[in-house]
Amino acid sequence: MHAPRDEKDVAAALEAALAEHGAFEIVAGGSKRALGRPGDAANILDVSGLSGVTMYEPEELVFTARAATPMVEIETLLRGHGQQLAFEPPDYGALLGTPPQKATLGGVMACNLSGPRRVKAGAARDHFLGFRAVSGRGEIFKAGGRVVKNVTGYDLSKLMAGSFGTLAVLLEGTLKVEPAPEKLRTVLIYGLDSLTAAMAMGEAQATPNEISGAAHLPAAIAAKSAVDLVASPEA
Repeated sequence: MHAPRDEKDVAAALEAALAEHGAFEIVAGGSKRALGRPGDAANILDVSGLSGVTMYEPEELVFTARAATPMVEIETLLRGHGQQLAFEPPDYGALLGTPPQKATLGGVMACNLSGPRRVKAGAARDHFLGFRAVSGRGEIFKAGGRVVKNVTGYDLSKLMAGSFGTLAVLLEGTLKVEPAPEKLRTVLIYGLDSLTAAMAMGEAQATPNEISGAAHLPAAIAAKSAVDLVASPEA
């Protein structure tokens, strides 16, 4: 296992792997290892040391954080300023059998994860403004920037989001945020099968009401939720 302390260590590890024709599995919190096709890399690149928010400007609705920064740390910081990540990154710990609150910024962006609010706010990739990363050749590079309209040519941030760490090792990312709503109401409907639930969600979104998100959880999955009213209708 390789545990780099900074971006230069990451670059050196990848240069060595290239020379030896080796490969790495990139791990920080490890909460997404069960997603996608299982990797066959013999070595693990533990980037958990690359953590921390490096820039946050609430008035500009933007922040930059290192890849291994826990999502719970980012969300707590934003909540303190009345802001949020509009794409609602999910915590799949209970579903994937991993500890809760282990998700990191790098894992969320690498897997392009978003929650029920995606129907309105878009996916994680739509909020990804820029990044720094290390290529498979051990080269440190950056793309994008700190504002929405900053792309001339191909938007590499969109390419990185959802690449599952196969294109480069993400060092840090810059994302836009939005003000959190003053009031939010959630309607739960129990006992629906998948088809009926899909119809109900479609009908709700066709109304004049501003539906910010919609999701159907099969009973077996809902039972694993950390939200009591979701896990148990009788709660």
